[in-house]
Amino acid sequence: MAVMTDDAVAAALAAREGWEREGDAIVKRFTREGGFVGAVAFVDALVAPAERMNHHPDLEIGWNTVTVRLSTHSEGGITERDLALADEIDGLA
Repeated sequence: MAVMTDDAVAAALAAREGWEREGDAIVKRFTREGGFVGAVAFVDALVAPAERMNHHPDLEIGWNTVTVRLSTHSEGGITERDLALADEIDGLA
């Protein structure tokens, strides 16, 4: 799968609320109810779609915040796989 052009990434992110580009990745921060327990529960919910898609995000857990970073490391940048997983994650949020 090819790395997307800068214009294609910008257009794709314009259609997705809260996702931003940071270098060779797309990133979104999710605030969860229930503090740390809510944040960890959200991360747990991400396991099934990530495994099904064989595409695993980089995650950072704070007290009530989960930062999700998506990049197709094998391709060296952002691909359609990242956008597909972003859509799956948004559906869980």
